[in-house]
Amino acid sequence: MVVSWLKVRGDAPGALLCPIRKGGEVQLRQMCPDAVLKIVRRRAKQAGVESFSPHDFRRTFCSDLLDVGVDIVTVQKLAGHASPVTTAKYDRRGEETKRLAVQKLGF
Repeated sequence: MVVSWLKVRGDAPGALLCPIRKGGEVQLRQMCPDAVLKIVRRRAKQAGVESFSPHDFRRTFCSDLLDVGVDIVTVQKLAGHASPVTTAKYDRRGEETKRLAVQKLGF
């Protein structure tokens, strides 16, 4: 039986990823970065993912937001970047996106 993590974790404020004791008790505290990395790498291996880094999550998060039309300054703030120039490096949209943007001006 597959159970949604959010149902197990609950909706109390706190870390999204948190430790679970052997008895199944969810502890609403942050996991150390090394523990998260170990779990994610193990799951990636189980899924047959050859190459993976935690930064892939960050890159995908930023790219997906840009793909659905979120402005770069908002994405910058969500990513914690000091400059939109850094965020722009995550932009995988091509020339078609630029063309569609200009078309919105009605020229």
